[in-house]
Amino acid sequence: RILSKGWIMKIDGGCQCGTITYEATVDPESCGICHCTDCQKFSGGAFRIGVVAQEENFAFLSGAPKTYVKTAESGNHRAQVFCPDCGTHIFSTSIGDGHKEFRIRTPTTNQSSQLMPKTQGWFRSAQSWVTTISAIPSREKQ
Repeated sequence: RILSKGWIMKIDGGCQCGTITYEATVDPESCGICHCTDCQKFSGGAFRIGVVAQEENFAFLSGAPKTYVKTAESGNHRAQVFCPDCGTHIFSTSIGDGHKEFRIRTPTTNQSSQLMPKTQGWFRSAQSWVTTISAIPSREKQ
């Protein structure tokens, strides 16, 4: 299957506790931020970052994930796939018959620093401070 932007990247990763590991081939141009309220709640943060892998380009190497099905604002059902031990979200996808795209949570990849978001979705739900985050004082360590 040819990816949308014409080039691919091999990635691998897993959950926080190491129970779940995976490998995939992705189109790095498909990496994006989602600001929807579901992503905020699932992540415990202001947004989630994901990159798309076609179902046939994703494989679990270890572990058996758990799946939670959420009804989105659109009425569509989305499978949220996560580690049953530590709760790390691995990806989301549609449910039912037909071809699947997995939106892999980029922080779970070993290549997360190479997967720069190209788009932002559901920005109407973005936290008001997101656009000013660079103005917040920072420190290198706790």
